[in-house]
Amino acid sequence: MTALDKIRILQLGYEDWTGRFSLPETISLLYEEVLEQAPEKPFDLVFLDRAPLPEEIMPLYQASKAYTLFVTEQVELEGEADWLYRSRKGRRIAVSDLSDFLLHEARNYFPKPYGEKFNPGSLAISRDFKGSVRWNGNYSVCLNGDFGEKLCQAAFWRNNIPVFSGQCIDLWLEYRKDPGVRIALTVTQFVQGSVADVQQKWEFSEEDLDQVLRIDNQMRDGVAFVSLSAAGCGELQIIALHDRYSRRGHGHFLPGGERYVTSEREEVFCYFDPGDLKPPLNVYFSGYKTLEGFESYRMMRKLGCPFLLLTESRLEGGCFYMGSEEYEEMIRSAIFRYMKELGFTSDQVILSGLSMGTFGALYYGCDIRSHALILGKPLVNIGTVAANERLLRPGGFPTSLDVLRYLCGNTDTQSVQRLDARFWDRFDAADWGKSRFVVSYMIEDDYDASAYQMLISHLHSEGVQVYGKGIHGRHNDDTGTIVSWFVSQYKKILFEDFSRKAEK
Repeated sequence: MTALDKIRILQLGYEDWTGRFSLPETISLLYEEVLEQAPEKPFDLVFLDRAPLPEEIMPLYQASKAYTLFVTEQVELEGEADWLYRSRKGRRIAVSDLSDFLLHEARNYFPKPYGEKFNPGSLAISRDFKGSVRWNGNYSVCLNGDFGEKLCQAAFWRNNIPVFSGQCIDLWLEYRKDPGVRIALTVTQFVQGSVADVQQKWEFSEEDLDQVLRIDNQMRDGVAFVSLSAAGCGELQIIALHDRYSRRGHGHFLPGGERYVTSEREEVFCYFDPGDLKPPLNVYFSGYKTLEGFESYRMMRKLGCPFLLLTESRLEGGCFYMGSEEYEEMIRSAIFRYMKELGFTSDQVILSGLSMGTFGALYYGCDIRSHALILGKPLVNIGTVAANERLLRPGGFPTSLDVLRYLCGNTDTQSVQRLDARFWDRFDAADWGKSRFVVSYMIEDDYDASAYQMLISHLHSEGVQVYGKGIHGRHNDDTGTIVSWFVSQYKKILFEDFSRKAEK
């Protein structure tokens, strides 16, 4: 982690606010009477204190990001100015609220999000716990036994969390437990450079854990130590502790980013940008990643279209977007909801992803029946991916074994076949007659060697189009070429099928 960068604000109006409001040191405000051209990169916040001129619309569109455009209440927006407001998910703000917003809320629009997860390997079990301990791969740790009548430390995380002055951190604990077990979480912040001087302490009850925990540090820099206490008797399964830079309610990871969670405490995140409000809606599923957050934001933004980013953080770096019906319904609903908001039909949607993200695009494509699917390094036989860990790819992707066990309860041959069939049963039941498959794949792929050939052999719908590009190498070789072709095919489809040119 690094200290937060300054928040860049653009203000358009008749009066420079730097002489009117007191601004924190973390904010850099640029005042423009007239915006003649777009900046090299968009601002973190944009304020309009007057109606924009027609020639300012496109520079403002490029200078701002979704959910970060604010317009003072007296400004009237018509025509293209109203389009700008809607395309950027703009918000109205009262002049009387400006001072408070700049002092207390603007800090939540920092440019660089960050999220990480502490896996079971970073967990230490208390010496006082006398029950049994079972490690389930890289997924969880199960403690079973008598924790005592009073809440006492059962486990703690070896790695501390840096928390800078003025920074807020969101914590989320994934766990399961028997009804007879009670838990609580304690966060202790030490003075920077000390292992004994306590600066702050937060105590969270089991009821508090139903919501994201917020650590708001208004004191000096310091690291936070997290400890889990338990009482009662039974099994406690500790899955993962997530910590993320918090925007204090202004979005997860990105401003406007949404978080959904199941009754089993499993999360999925989505971020919707309306773009220019014209078809198509580009849906991108993030690939496997240990650092949490959305993937390919800049790439999708440059295409200029409405787009939806989806990401998950289960297991070590994702679980291929499969799960319970409750979990999968959250993803389906998010896609359909934004299609409805835009007024788009399925033939105005493109689903896409790289590696693990290709599985999400294909899996939910069975429900969406989109105009096109753009895929880089496709993975479809997830059971086989895990089976390849034994001989073809030893130690290359051990998380695949966790995926297999998590979804099927075992790692035997029957589980491998059942997990592969979970995809093909859905895929074969779908009508792909109006879809185009654009696939770049690794010829010597050591994860799922037959993915591309099997996709072709299973596509029997009349009218379906498939074209692909094979590149020599294993799954993680030459990713640069895969990405370049991926982007070029996106631009080609946008131009040929939707008469669009991507932004430079």
